[in-house]
Amino acid sequence: MHTLLEDLSKDLQKATEKGNKTASQRVRTNSIKFSKLSKQYRRESVDSECGGKKQKKSVKKKVVYKKSSIGRKKTVRSR
Repeated sequence: MHTLLEDLSKDLQKATEKGNKTASQRVRTNSIKFSKLSKQYRRESVDSECGGKKQKKSVKKKVVYKKSSIGRKKTVRSR
């Protein structure tokens, strides 16, 4: 992560100060790589901290049926 971040900062400096377009492209691609790598690191660090704990069971969602007016019949009251 350190090397990727260093490369990112060097390319960012080239892109902003000198207007280097290829450095701008490298900044965009490396920032995407860095974000994916940081998400993976976060996921693994949380898993290692919660290693001894039980995981929650998945809860099934209840199915709710909508009432439709097609099957209903209107009743007429006689006087």
